[in-house]
Amino acid sequence: MFEQHLGIDLGTVNVLVYVSGRGIVLQEPSVVALSVNENRIVAVGEEAKAMYGRTPDVIEVLRPMRDGVIADYLVTEAMLKYFIHKSAGRSVFKPRVMISVPYGVTSVEKRAVHEAAIAAGAREAHLLWEPVAAAIGAGLPTDTPTGNMVLDLGGGTTEAAVVSMNGIVVANSVRTGGVRIDEAIVAYIRRKYNLAIGEPTAEEIKMRIGAALPLEEVLTMEVQGRDQVAGLPRTITINSEEITEAISDAMAAIVGVTKSVLEKTPPELASDIIDRGMVLVGGGALLRKIDQLLTRETGVAAYVADAPMACVALGAGKALENYYTVKRSIPGL
Repeated sequence: MFEQHLGIDLGTVNVLVYVSGRGIVLQEPSVVALSVNENRIVAVGEEAKAMYGRTPDVIEVLRPMRDGVIADYLVTEAMLKYFIHKSAGRSVFKPRVMISVPYGVTSVEKRAVHEAAIAAGAREAHLLWEPVAAAIGAGLPTDTPTGNMVLDLGGGTTEAAVVSMNGIVVANSVRTGGVRIDEAIVAYIRRKYNLAIGEPTAEEIKMRIGAALPLEEVLTMEVQGRDQVAGLPRTITINSEEITEAISDAMAAIVGVTKSVLEKTPPELASDIIDRGMVLVGGGALLRKIDQLLTRETGVAAYVADAPMACVALGAGKALENYYTVKRSIPGL
């Protein structure tokens, strides 16, 4: 009765936590600030992200998750501990936790997530494939023998999958996500304008004027950075058409992974997907016109889920509430 159930979307860019009966209680960047000399954590989440690119040498700001998997085990464990305690409050009972993992991770990577969750204070830790969690969170009828296609556009990876009977029929992933899109914007501005900008600035550009296809009304934005020739601060104005050009390779990779899954889908399920379309979840689904790009390139209607960023955490939490229904599709360690 007093036990808390937590669904966690442990992402490369953000961590979201769903608490049973309370909904999404936490959404913070998966960023940690470390004191180099003392080897201790200075800040986690929003506070650490605010320091990104702005700290002296004695403080290192890093993302302990890379491409959807743990890159730094000890830092990830400390980050998880902070987020679990913040979400669960002062309950004396350790929570049960369901954590999403990208489809296609190795058994070593799965075990690392499980062990980190237990070490961070969970009584029980279960893992769920990210596309299954996303489909459940988006409200798709995953427990029926119908084809449900979901495209999870995360920070580190993009995963396309067809889900039926709470399991994955066919799936594929590409290590292109929000972080790679930001890097593409940084590289484009450096190449075209000889201006160096940081990843937080690139992320702001993507959110304010980024688009997968040219917009009817071109958006513009002023960007400040360091001139690579003179070495002095400089301001330029860029527009949404330039950003569409900058991210075109990343968009091609996302279209490619979607097509590869559609090509491998069994005919009976393919007919369901043509009727129902595919649902887009994750932070990348918020990019302007990405649904139109996918519809045009694949011939299958694409639509963005309600609250796309929350779908995976929501699905993980709901799966834990109905654990025995989804148990057979939970990956073994």
